[in-house]
Amino acid sequence: MIKEINIQSTKREELIDVTSKVQELIDIEEGLCVVFCPHTTAGITINENADPDVNKDILMKLNKEIPKDEGYAHSEGNSDAHIKTSLIGSSETIIIENGKLKLETWQGIKFAEFDGPRNRKVIIKT
Repeated sequence: MIKEINIQSTKREELIDVTSKVQELIDIEEGLCVVFCPHTTAGITINENADPDVNKDILMKLNKEIPKDEGYAHSEGNSDAHIKTSLIGSSETIIIENGKLKLETWQGIKFAEFDGPRNRKVIIKT
C-alpha cells in the first residue's frame, strides 16, 4: 500500500525526524517499508536520533563542502540543495518485523530539507 506524509519545513536546511509518522503508517507484520522523497532538493536518511547535535554536524559539514554560493550554473540559486540531495539520497528501505520498523535504539528516519521552507511530502510503500 502507498501512503503519504505531509511535511512543512521551517528553515532552508534542516533534518526532520519522521520515524514515528512512518511507524504509524505500517500496516503489515513482516516485510519492507520504502520511504521515498519525490523532491529534487530534499532527501531521506537514517542516522542518530538521540542527540540533535548530530543533525547540526551533518548540516555543517555538508555546507562546508557544498556552499550555497559557489558560482553554480543553475539559474534558480539552489544548486547546492540539488547536490546535497544527490549525496543524501531520495529513499531508504527498512525491514518490518512484528509490525515495527526494525531500527536500532539510536536510529531515526530523517527528512532532509535543503531548499526550504516548503510544503513537502514523503511517500511510504509497504
